[in-house]
Amino acid sequence: MSVLSRPYFHDEAAAFEHVEGMLWPQGPVCPKCGSMDKHYKLVGVRSKPSKKSPHGVERHGLYKCGACRSQFTVRMGTIFEETHLPLHKWLQAIHLMCSSKKGISAHQMHRVLECTYKTAWFLCHRIREAMRSDDLTPMGGVGKFVEVDETYIGRLQGTPVKSGGGAHKNTVVTLVERGGKARSFHVDTARMGNVMPIVRANIAKESALMTDESGIYRRASQDFVSHEFVTHSKDEYVRGNVHTNTIEGYFSIFKRGMKGVYQHCAEHHLHRYLAEFDFRYSNRVAMGVDDAVRSLIALRGAKGKRLTYQGPRYREA
Repeated sequence: MSVLSRPYFHDEAAAFEHVEGMLWPQGPVCPKCGSMDKHYKLVGVRSKPSKKSPHGVERHGLYKCGACRSQFTVRMGTIFEETHLPLHKWLQAIHLMCSSKKGISAHQMHRVLECTYKTAWFLCHRIREAMRSDDLTPMGGVGKFVEVDETYIGRLQGTPVKSGGGAHKNTVVTLVERGGKARSFHVDTARMGNVMPIVRANIAKESALMTDESGIYRRASQDFVSHEFVTHSKDEYVRGNVHTNTIEGYFSIFKRGMKGVYQHCAEHHLHRYLAEFDFRYSNRVAMGVDDAVRSLIALRGAKGKRLTYQGPRYREA
């Protein structure tokens, strides 16, 4: 049975039932007062008539709280709040973004979902917000290897293009635990003062750190159990366990997606694309997570994350 043949991808009532089961495992919770008791499901309620729907549209998943008497649905307090797109199409979009290794463009999304490009574009950003991890647990540990490297993507607005280096591009620093997860950060420049605080805060001191010969990490041995590096300038790429091939593989997927699928990314949106690629890498098949499970993990991340089109959380860099 194909994943996309499941009822919640095509039926609105089934979609609400599926999302409620994921976000309300103990039953409905009123977003206004937090009550979990005396909720009444309202059946047969329709929205106000409009030109497109003269008789209104049936409102699925509508509850009334017996404590504060407010009406609510599972959409409230999630990335789905204040959206006119049917919930089953949201679930389709989440699955498409989670199952596409290098991402799916907003133009492709608007064609598949049959919605406007503007809706699809904002929809994708909301899903990326759901993919964003709040896990601050240090990576690595005893006997673990963590690779760190920088890469450059896009172009800084108002900066002239130079023949060499990445001075005119956005700088990304990524940490990858071998056999584990990835975390990426957008920094102003690749300098020790910008990069090393991130490395210290996100990697356990018991880890073995692997980098290239960049001077950014010349003092890293003071902070970790060991620090080894390969000298790419001398054509050295592997020396026993010492290499950065894992993180280079991550950058390969990231750049193919950014250049081949998304093509352009404004600097103030880069952190959301990084969250997307980190999410898929950290929940990959090699970690025992298939497309269906990855979609469920992203759906759980929709709770408690509100992203408005004009709000400050959307504009933050």
